[in-house]
Amino acid sequence: MLANGTRVCGLVRSAESAEAITALGAQAIVCDLDAAMPKLPAADIIYYFAPPPREGKTDPRLAGFLEALGPVHPQRLIYISTSGVYGDCAGAWVDETTPVNPQTARATRRVAAENQLQAWGGPWIILRAPGIYGPGRLPLDKVRAGEPVLRDEDCGWSNRIHIEDLAGAAVRAATQGTVRTLYNVSDGHPIKMAAYYTAMAQLLDLPAPRQVDWATAQREFSAMRLSFLAESRRVDSSRIRMQLGLKLLYPDLYNGLKASLRASDPG
Repeated sequence: MLANGTRVCGLVRSAESAEAITALGAQAIVCDLDAAMPKLPAADIIYYFAPPPREGKTDPRLAGFLEALGPVHPQRLIYISTSGVYGDCAGAWVDETTPVNPQTARATRRVAAENQLQAWGGPWIILRAPGIYGPGRLPLDKVRAGEPVLRDEDCGWSNRIHIEDLAGAAVRAATQGTVRTLYNVSDGHPIKMAAYYTAMAQLLDLPAPRQVDWATAQREFSAMRLSFLAESRRVDSSRIRMQLGLKLLYPDLYNGLKASLRASDPG
């Protein structure tokens, strides 16, 4: 957007992030979404990517941000939510018409944020993303350590999107999207978790990870990891391709992982 001559302002929390923003030629505003919000500059397009707090049932961060915007609405506000709002669907395909059914505290907070945004009155667009991967967003330490994974017969379907494709979807939604519309953003190729880790190990020239059953996973895996594995759904993202004409850079997970590893671990 900067290359196209667009004036860009980034709202960040740390001085380090502010330096990264200004190094690109954009303006940076440092603030804490959990504290009082400063006066915000007017903007035609707003991308809101901040997550809710890690506790509670609502998203006071988003509430404070929307209040700080005041009565002047942007042309579009693009919000990245999560496909976790659908909950466990026993492996069924879900699209934007599927009712939400959050089954974790973090998904409940996301549903609350979506509802708050929809009640705001401004021109929102919500992108529901699954697991985001890309450079710096890969479990390389776990793969190298040979950590086990849940075997296919005990594991549900999971979905992913490369971070560059998610960014492209956000920009496409801002320029081409229909306001007050939901869009799933996934590569459209659900896989089992073991396949994800095995593909990464293969690209790293490492042995495939050991696969364990659910009983073993309950003893060895963290509660957070188990909560993700307990849900199974396949995300249909045809709307964003058909309505927005989005062409993914990485519709194939293997090529997406290969490109991510080159950027994350060039050595």
